[in-house]
Amino acid sequence: MKVSPKDPGEVRSTCPYCGVGCGVLLQRAEDGGIAVRGDPDHPANYGRLCSKGSALGETVGLDGRLLTPRVSGIRAGWDETLQLVADRFRRTISDHGPDSVAFYVSGQMLTEDYYVANKLMKGFIGSANIDTNSRLCMASTVAGHKRAFGTDTVPGTYDDLEEADVIVLVGSNLAWCHPVLHQRVLAAKAARGTKIIVVDPRRTATCDGADLHLPLRIGSDVALFNHLLAAIYEGGAIDKEYVRKVDGFDATVTRAMAAQVAPTGLSDRLIARFCDMWMRHEKVVTIFSQGVNQSSAGTDKVNAILNCHLATGRIGKPGMGPFSVTGQPNAMGGREVGGLANTLACHLDLENAEHRAAVRAFWDAPQMPDRPGLKAVDLFRAVSEGRIKALWVMHSNPAVTLPEADAVRDAIAACDFTVVSDITAETDTARLAHVLLPAAAWSEKSGTVTNSDRTISRQRAVRGAPGEARPDWWHMAEVGRRMGWPRAFDYAGPAEIFREHAALSGIAGGFGLDFDISGLAKLSNADYEAMTPVRWPVAARRGGRFFADGQSFHPGGRMRMIPVTWREPAARHAPRFPFRLNTGRIRDQWHTMTRSGLSPRLSAHLAEPFAEIHPEDADRLGIAPDTLTEVTSPSGRAILRAQITDAVQPGTIFAPMHWTGETAPSGRIDALVAAATDPVSGQPESKAAVCSVAPFAAAFHAFAVSSAPLCPAAEYWARARTAHGWRAELAGRSVPDDWEAWARALFGLEETAAEMVVDSTRGIARLAFHEGGRLRAALFAGPEPMGLQRDHLAALPGTEARHTLTGRSPADVPDPGPTLCACFGVGVNTILTAIETEGLMSVDAIGAALSAGTNCGSCRPEIAALLARVGTQEAAE
Repeated sequence: MKVSPKDPGEVRSTCPYCGVGCGVLLQRAEDGGIAVRGDPDHPANYGRLCSKGSALGETVGLDGRLLTPRVSGIRAGWDETLQLVADRFRRTISDHGPDSVAFYVSGQMLTEDYYVANKLMKGFIGSANIDTNSRLCMASTVAGHKRAFGTDTVPGTYDDLEEADVIVLVGSNLAWCHPVLHQRVLAAKAARGTKIIVVDPRRTATCDGADLHLPLRIGSDVALFNHLLAAIYEGGAIDKEYVRKVDGFDATVTRAMAAQVAPTGLSDRLIARFCDMWMRHEKVVTIFSQGVNQSSAGTDKVNAILNCHLATGRIGKPGMGPFSVTGQPNAMGGREVGGLANTLACHLDLENAEHRAAVRAFWDAPQMPDRPGLKAVDLFRAVSEGRIKALWVMHSNPAVTLPEADAVRDAIAACDFTVVSDITAETDTARLAHVLLPAAAWSEKSGTVTNSDRTISRQRAVRGAPGEARPDWWHMAEVGRRMGWPRAFDYAGPAEIFREHAALSGIAGGFGLDFDISGLAKLSNADYEAMTPVRWPVAARRGGRFFADGQSFHPGGRMRMIPVTWREPAARHAPRFPFRLNTGRIRDQWHTMTRSGLSPRLSAHLAEPFAEIHPEDADRLGIAPDTLTEVTSPSGRAILRAQITDAVQPGTIFAPMHWTGETAPSGRIDALVAAATDPVSGQPESKAAVCSVAPFAAAFHAFAVSSAPLCPAAEYWARARTAHGWRAELAGRSVPDDWEAWARALFGLEETAAEMVVDSTRGIARLAFHEGGRLRAALFAGPEPMGLQRDHLAALPGTEARHTLTGRSPADVPDPGPTLCACFGVGVNTILTAIETEGLMSVDAIGAALSAGTNCGSCRPEIAALLARVGTQEAAE
């Protein structure tokens, strides 16, 4: 890919989405926006960006931004607000003790922010009740690493992907969740024939480039990797020299040999092929992500994978090793500074008296907790029970993302005192806060982040924070000073905080631990500003990999294999709840969409929440394609659009986790997930809830477009941004008595002229509202889901649209159809037309003609599926 040199006016920064940590080049545009392109010199992406990264410039406007502090919903000044926060926390601690308060922080925070939060809570408030939304993401990996290696150490680097002979992807839809890494994997396959194996209950976009897909039974990863370990032993693939340095080898192999493989649901032939490919090629990288971590057996799954690499010595060497890919831009940075309730800064151990004493002395802290604090699920349970009386949530939306989300929402609403720091007041959690603190957003704040392969990169501000927004470290330092510790939190800026963090890491290095960046502790402000990506450790030893020599960070320096046994997911089937619910991400959205949902381009691909259902189940339950389905679990309920597909297994459904009370209240999927956690890591099981599925008995279905935000009032609604305003899908159990009045309330239009076609007998209503010759809004309703040209209609508000009520584009105006390639805004109809008129019969040919699939490549599987569908239709004709 050719990339032009860096423009002198561009600022080097880092993408704020996933843990790949892609470098970006930012430049202020004349209209006040930001131009974004990939940084060709950054070692994570070498100039490539995914659809989300490419659309970052569309997400930096002020629409919905929180610009001033608010107390009880009323604008307040910084001084009075910060004093209120300090006083309430101080009084709560005085009355109820330090464990009556808690922080819930986020992988969206920069390392410097994280460091101050951890220091304030653990060193000065004196509680370990600080946990992070990374608990929902990578906590099982942390626990598995610590059991095997003695520290939370990622052994390898991204460069291993280019050198591997086999790459195994376990519980990772890399093509959609980490597209830039997936492109590196596919490039390795093209260049050197690297074999790709996907282990996933679903057939995902990642399977498109794979040599082998193992659709195992949900939750059976331990059984599969125990079988692999047994095959490694029986096949003579053990590295005898390496395992002499490993404790637990005999017990682990004995346990694996006794394990039953039947629960995987895979054929003996498929398992044998997997084991043969793994053993026959020495250079094996096993990439694992949320499908492994988000489990009540997540830590055991991680160790089952690590056991196979330790038994063969395939770790820490070029092209081989286990590789955890993180879900957030600074999940790794949070782990480094002790952002989890059971860790201390710089990979030091909270329950180690020497470590605690060293950190306390370094901080000159008045007190330090000697036991872990409450992990995320338990923390919010404590809020519900009234044990946590003052809560500070930073850049997270736990009222949506925690399991049993309805109960979490109610707990936050009932908390005595809740503070939320965020860039917007328009989230499910922010709406429950007593105090809102306006935070600087990406592109407005400066600091560092650490990606999945331990590379520390700078995020830089390219413009000033709007209104009274301030960086998160400033919020916490100001509160810390007001709580009585002015000297400890007297920071002039992020460079000073980073130097302190780096100096503290030297203490960890002195204890012989892995995380040591003390070589950066004397950076000047100018050096910090000019800092280029660097992989830790940065001390006597620089960069590189870990564990090739068999030396761990356990006392005595020996590795540990952990005997593990497969067990059922925590939630058990019952006649009332016969399905397993698998949750995850989609290609073009991020977490709860407070950033990605601002981009019309990203919102065009999948505009509403959905459930993937196997055809056998759909047929048995009477669920037709594109109708609405009601999904119920012991803890919640959702209404989702049915996608009938054999990509999921019978008896399972898949639903994405992005929609909220702001975008689709009945699509809050974590309300259905039970609060079952891994006993070691505390990570919730988000991939195996039990549920029932049934058709949603809707009396009407509707589609609406508007130039202004809509105010829906229906049992089901989902809204999304468009380039011209908003679009929404709606449905209800009873038909409105007066469609015009209902539509005016929906659009907030009282006097605007309306054009209507209403047929009460057939239950059909179509209304268009015009003002000054331009369309303001339109509504289309009927008893069944309607075949409208939705993308054409979404482009009409604000234009001199005519014949809107037909719901279709005029014959001389091409309809691009639903967006398939978000990077270049290419629709399905555009691709189909090119196939028909230009004879394009390959994904590469379509890319050459339309650019679709030539940037991040995550839409290539969908293009291939479109080509296959055309081919099938032609063959049938």
